[in-house]
Amino acid sequence: MPCAAVNVTTLPKMLHLRVIAPAELRDEVIDALTDNPGVASLVVHPDAARDPVGDEITADIARECANDVLGALKSLGVKERGAITLDVVDTVLSTRAYRAEERAEGDPADAVVWDELAARTREESSLNVTYMTFLTLACLIAAVGVVTDSPVTVVGAMVVGPEFGPLAALAVALVRRKTYLARRAALALLVGFPIAMLVTALGVLAGEAIGWIEVTSTRELNEVDFIFQVGPLSFIVALFAGAAGMLSLVSAKSAALVGVFISVTTVPAAGFAVVAATVGDWDIAAKSAAQLATNLLGIVLAGVAVLWLRGLAERRHWHPVG
Repeated sequence: MPCAAVNVTTLPKMLHLRVIAPAELRDEVIDALTDNPGVASLVVHPDAARDPVGDEITADIARECANDVLGALKSLGVKERGAITLDVVDTVLSTRAYRAEERAEGDPADAVVWDELAARTREESSLNVTYMTFLTLACLIAAVGVVTDSPVTVVGAMVVGPEFGPLAALAVALVRRKTYLARRAALALLVGFPIAMLVTALGVLAGEAIGWIEVTSTRELNEVDFIFQVGPLSFIVALFAGAAGMLSLVSAKSAALVGVFISVTTVPAAGFAVVAATVGDWDIAAKSAAQLATNLLGIVLAGVAVLWLRGLAERRHWHPVG
């Protein structure tokens, strides 16, 4: 028999909420969820959880309502006494979920789930082996691009560099006043770049020693000299890139991040500074370091501005003046 047609609605980017809470909080958690118009598909499994002991409660929620739902659950003490997890659901086939999304005010693409953003940037700003490996490889690729005067290789280094993660985390930390996140991001930047540049310097010196690299002066480079040319446009481009990067991060538009990586001169500036230092062009090394600092500062300031404006719009939306 042919399959009967089913009238369903496909909803992008809803969130699946899973709560583990003590049994004594069951009614309060259910009330908090049912009172929110953006919640659908509420399921309760009494005494299903073993560690921690309690109920498992799940629901699909509109992204626009996530901050309110999470705030209500945290005010009940669920974070301390149980657990709250969120997963992105790309497709939901449910009329009830569609109605919940319709009732939720705002647009899913414009909603910033602050806890989700903090968790994501915290993960991407960890000073670990993977982060250091990517940053070191990016600096090494940038150095090769400099000594070969190859813009294409420099662009490759831009894409490989992982530095936007801690920069975004620093912006989130400043806006949300999360000291632990600020320390984590600052550590990744202040420790990561010097180590990566030191390894790159050793690599460049080794290449010069065995004759693979022949650079007498970085002043003779014509194709990649833009890296150390610091000016007002350097800061403006960093601001634009930082704003675009933060918007892509909060809206999960990962494709836009690639453009951000290519547009900012962070890792290439670090690589150029290393190469210039190895051949004694200290003024060029200083200009490259200034380019690095200018781009890092611009990205963070733009990220802070984007998040502050998002937060301001959110507060005005829920608490209109007059």
